[in-house]
Amino acid sequence: MGLPVRLPAPPGFEETPVWTGRGFVLNETPQRILSYEINPAGWTDELTAIHEEVGGEHHYMNVASREHAASSLEKWLPGAAPVVIDIGCSSGYMIQLLRKRLTAATVLAADCVRGTLEKLAAAVPDVPLLLFDLARCPLPDESVDGVVLLNVLEHVEDDEAALRQVHRILRPGGVAVLEVPAGPHLYDIYDQELLHFRRYRLADLVRKCAQAGFQILERSHLGFFLYPAFWVVKKRNRRFGNASPEARRAIVTGHMRQAGRNPLAHAVMHAEAWLGKRAAYPWGIRCLVTCRR
Repeated sequence: MGLPVRLPAPPGFEETPVWTGRGFVLNETPQRILSYEINPAGWTDELTAIHEEVGGEHHYMNVASREHAASSLEKWLPGAAPVVIDIGCSSGYMIQLLRKRLTAATVLAADCVRGTLEKLAAAVPDVPLLLFDLARCPLPDESVDGVVLLNVLEHVEDDEAALRQVHRILRPGGVAVLEVPAGPHLYDIYDQELLHFRRYRLADLVRKCAQAGFQILERSHLGFFLYPAFWVVKKRNRRFGNASPEARRAIVTGHMRQAGRNPLAHAVMHAEAWLGKRAAYPWGIRCLVTCRR
């Protein structure tokens, strides 16, 4: 019934938490979520709700993102029964896919906002849930085999510290799958509304991963074929930089809602994934890196 990873006691507790299969026990008190020190400067429960409303499970980019992450882990994860943690789990769609595709794995979920995890607790009652700030990750050294980090680093002010934490908690040979928004020159009201500290060049992300001690296994982009239309929209959005917060929010949510329901975009992303097994893409909407400790 226990976990194959020893989790530390959260602040205010002395005993090691015990996993029951449906939650934790701390000092003889049930705890569904292990809460550690947090500083969620780059995300809020409100943003989770907006993202879920206008994008959510079926948005074409989110579907492609999760499929890529699961396929990368299937290809590179070491061991027959790995421990995998999805950091920045949000509404838990990646968690559900990991449990479906990696049936022998122990899957943990973490986020930096409590409301998200409380909702997720009802959807996946048998998944261990952790609340922490990635830059001050409480997990022990060399405690997991795989880390999924989808669209998280751009929300962390000190992303290099976050990468060092990911490297620290991975066991030797462990794998991290990273995804971030591409193109610093495309930073606009969308990024402001979603509390992005930055967008990335793929070369810069690769460099930061290497500096943290990682070996790069794969690098590419997501959204290669849709990038021209995306570029036009991002450039147009810059004229709304001085708009009111309410107007910017309406513009951003409108774009997300419209794009997510586009069946052609889903078909394009499916074709891109198939071709991407044969070659890396030199540009796109998001940067993709799979790396190993």
